[in-house]
Amino acid sequence: MKLKSAIFGLLVLCCVQNILSADQPNIIVLFADDLGYGELSCQGNAEIPTPHIDSIANNGVRFTNGYVTGPNCSPSRAGLLSGRIPTRFGYENNPIGHRNEDPTIGLPAKEVTIAETLQNAGYTTGIIGKWHQGGTAAYHPFRHGFDEFFGFMHEGHYFVPPPYKGVTTMLRRKTLPGGAKGRWIGNKDFIYTDHMGGNEPDYDADNPITRGGQPVVETEYLTDALTREAVDFIDRHDDKPFFLYLAYNAVHSPLQGADAYMEKFSHIEDIHRRIFAAMLANMDDSVGAVMEQLRKSGIEENTMVFFVSDNGGPTRELTSSNLPLKGEKGSMYEGALRVPFMVQWKGSLPAGKVYDKPVSSLDIYATAAKLAGAIAPKQIEGVDLVPYLTGKNTGTPHETLFWRQGGKAGLRHGDWKLVRMGNKKNIGKAQWELYDLSKDISEEKNLAKANPDRLAELVALWEKMNSEMREPMF
Repeated sequence: MKLKSAIFGLLVLCCVQNILSADQPNIIVLFADDLGYGELSCQGNAEIPTPHIDSIANNGVRFTNGYVTGPNCSPSRAGLLSGRIPTRFGYENNPIGHRNEDPTIGLPAKEVTIAETLQNAGYTTGIIGKWHQGGTAAYHPFRHGFDEFFGFMHEGHYFVPPPYKGVTTMLRRKTLPGGAKGRWIGNKDFIYTDHMGGNEPDYDADNPITRGGQPVVETEYLTDALTREAVDFIDRHDDKPFFLYLAYNAVHSPLQGADAYMEKFSHIEDIHRRIFAAMLANMDDSVGAVMEQLRKSGIEENTMVFFVSDNGGPTRELTSSNLPLKGEKGSMYEGALRVPFMVQWKGSLPAGKVYDKPVSSLDIYATAAKLAGAIAPKQIEGVDLVPYLTGKNTGTPHETLFWRQGGKAGLRHGDWKLVRMGNKKNIGKAQWELYDLSKDISEEKNLAKANPDRLAELVALWEKMNSEMREPMF
């Protein structure tokens, strides 16, 4: 009898666990790199079709006022992963090159990541792609709640290893062969350009592709390799709740377009733009493969999928369009901080909805934790978006959004936007700018002099919030 009771109890426990697992939707975050606000078809770009990314908006909700927590890669990712304004814990700047291997720079261990919170709720967690949250052992994804990792630790990576076969490559160069100016175009699908005034960053130095904690040799075009790993992750874990953070390095430099996609866009005369189009279309097809695997696994309706870019596009570097927004990556204008942002959860969120109120990448953490029934840290700053998107909550998710990086500063409060584009040397002289986004989405008319009271109100609010922030870690 005792044995029968034990077996019965075990069966009941298994059934309860299966029921709980079924109530925990999978969470996928598809994170593009340096993708401009105006580059997707659903955002108004007719030049480069992006049907698979667009399908997330068509089957879900597209945010027209979706923001990230930093104007460039690393602080934006820190905000997404921690659910907090990264400046609160000193993660303000963007480590590049050898800075990635500084043992004092990285996402602090005391920040409880979205992966840790979901892992503690029974989720299997994986990151595939770009980490850029510290390149030394103390900051490895395994030490931030991820069960699996395939990708690289620094800010960028070549899409194929030298000698760059099967792609057209365009690299920045301070001095061109033979004293040429503008572009040097060789006869082996290789181009140098001096328009940025310097050399291509040394992305691959001490930055191997890694599986878990061990380097691997990867010969497949990197966007395709990351997609291969993501599809495999979903296939292996479709019987349990999982969290997948798929952080593409497309369309970040270096500019390398695969042959098949270069042929697809052969009608684009400018080779610079053609390579960009090839990279974006390649990523779009990769998103399509991920979505297809969800359907194949029979879990599409039990999976919430976010698509978001880490920041706006660097126009001169990539030909990025952030239209109709002003500015680009690294600034405090809308073109750096407002990004392509959408979410799909079939059967639970409305399809084809456009949501115009401000939301933040911080909300991904809060939303995922709520859906998972997880205990999230009290200090996270996002909100659960589901009630807003289903109409149960008609309020505004965020009245105020704050940014700081060096002498640059930004604040959105209601429809008003405060901007200061200073640097560490002229921070005392840099002037505040004021824009009414309800009438001027392109931030063309500075209203600082015409509205001194409003300016003073927003500056006081920024300074109050700034007093809560920490000094940058570097």
